[in-house]
Amino acid sequence: MTGEFSPGLILILGALLVPLLRGRLRAIYMLALPVAAFAYLLTLPQGDLGIVNIGGLSLNTLRVDKLSLLFCYVFLIATLICVVYALHLRDTVQHVAALIYAGSAIGAIFAGDLATLFIYWEGIAIASVFLIWSSRTEESYRAGMRYLIIQVGSGVLLLAGLLIHYRQTGSLAFGVLALDAPGGLLIFLAFGIKAAFPILHAWLPDAYPRGTPTGTVLLSAFTTKVAIYALARGFAGTDILIPIGTVMAAFPIFYAVIENDLRRVLAYSLNNQLGFMVVGIGLGTELALNGAVAHAFADILFKGLLFMSMGAVLFRVGTVKGSELGGLYKSMPWTTGFCIVGAASISAFPLFSGFVTKSMIMTAAMEEGHFWVWIVLLFASAGVFHHAGIKIPYFAFFAHDSGKRCQEAPLNMLVAMAISAALCIGIGCFPGLFYGLLPFETAYRPYTLDHVVAQVQLLFLSALAFTILMRTGIYPPELRSVNLDAEWLYRRLGRSLLEGARAAGEAAWKLLTRGFGHGVSFAIAYVRRHHGPEGLLARPWPIGTMAVWTTIMLAAYLVFFYL
Repeated sequence: MTGEFSPGLILILGALLVPLLRGRLRAIYMLALPVAAFAYLLTLPQGDLGIVNIGGLSLNTLRVDKLSLLFCYVFLIATLICVVYALHLRDTVQHVAALIYAGSAIGAIFAGDLATLFIYWEGIAIASVFLIWSSRTEESYRAGMRYLIIQVGSGVLLLAGLLIHYRQTGSLAFGVLALDAPGGLLIFLAFGIKAAFPILHAWLPDAYPRGTPTGTVLLSAFTTKVAIYALARGFAGTDILIPIGTVMAAFPIFYAVIENDLRRVLAYSLNNQLGFMVVGIGLGTELALNGAVAHAFADILFKGLLFMSMGAVLFRVGTVKGSELGGLYKSMPWTTGFCIVGAASISAFPLFSGFVTKSMIMTAAMEEGHFWVWIVLLFASAGVFHHAGIKIPYFAFFAHDSGKRCQEAPLNMLVAMAISAALCIGIGCFPGLFYGLLPFETAYRPYTLDHVVAQVQLLFLSALAFTILMRTGIYPPELRSVNLDAEWLYRRLGRSLLEGARAAGEAAWKLLTRGFGHGVSFAIAYVRRHHGPEGLLARPWPIGTMAVWTTIMLAAYLVFFYL
């Protein structure tokens, strides 16, 4: 084994000491872990560094290249921001789970073989569920169980796929895969579950809004982005990803518009942004792949910023229901400002991060001749501005005055949001520096006159449409309601089918046991009738009759013997 190891192990092993520390010492220690991991990362050269030989298998636990480095940079930045955001907590379970979760995500992106990827893949699932259960409510427990079943199911598919792949090819290397390759389809589905493909996505809006205020920020950063990384590594240029991503970008908009829970709105918005990344991976060109991973980087920051602002509202007010909020800008002005930065970033305003990342994917789609895909992505961009750019800050901090008055978010939360906001603005204002980190060299220029004018027009028309819909009363009001999603298939329809199958099974069992009972009774009665005390065979028989039957039996025996 070589001397290098994954930076994720610094977080995973470091998490084991967290329960032994208290107060400021714990806070300093947790802040030091991602900093130490980042410092170690800067010392690593590119290449296959973590070669391990186990039982004749050669595993690569540390593959360092521009793609894995980019994701590791943002994962460590997100970890540091989340640690700062959660400094006010005294919950050891959340602290330990968060570090193991982040470390597993980092380990997964450096995995050079499918076996190592599987180990960290399951680590992500197991550690992250504690961030949902830490809410300590019955609702969060049930949501966590559903989340865990689906995430472990993804791991089972990955394991089955890698075993088939190894049996057919003799290699566990994690490189370019194909759907028609041995085990490729199973691996693709495993990645698709974590990337929240359509129909497979329901775990995301089901579980994330039930996490803790701090835990949900972490959840938004890692699980789905590891899946995006895995798709970019294994299935770049796979055509089926283009329609899948297009649907992902479009359909969550309709759910987000009618949703009352603002963290659930952001969960649907996360699903929507993942669609842009999946389209970029499906296109497979250098510009598209650069756009996909750049948008993943930016999304971790601005989506985390939006989740942090809603987490601060939940922490101070106790609810994130749009129908119960409004007027909070008076009590939480700094949180309001940071939320607006996140909203501007996700909406792709010029000088904000989304403007310089999302446009790369849309430009690549147009260059490759996917006009209708570009149209749908354009519609999805306008929809993002509606539900995340306007709805989130408007209903939480403005709209009607709910009368709720509270303190501003704790200082550590404000510092975390300030760091994220600064990065969102920095990427938007200095895209050239950011583009230098991308896997492929690019000459793409986001700040051209036609792009800026077109985007400003799109945002203006989208804002005008929102205003008209609100003024005319057509826009869906914020109501206490439950919106059915694909989860209905397993939470309602699936339960009904299982209950129907159970009832049918019970009826069949009763029928079988009743028939068996009747059969046994008939057999007993038949035997008793012939062999019982009064039965036919129990009667005395004449000697002559017995002699005749004995002769017949001996004759039959002789016939069968000679035959």
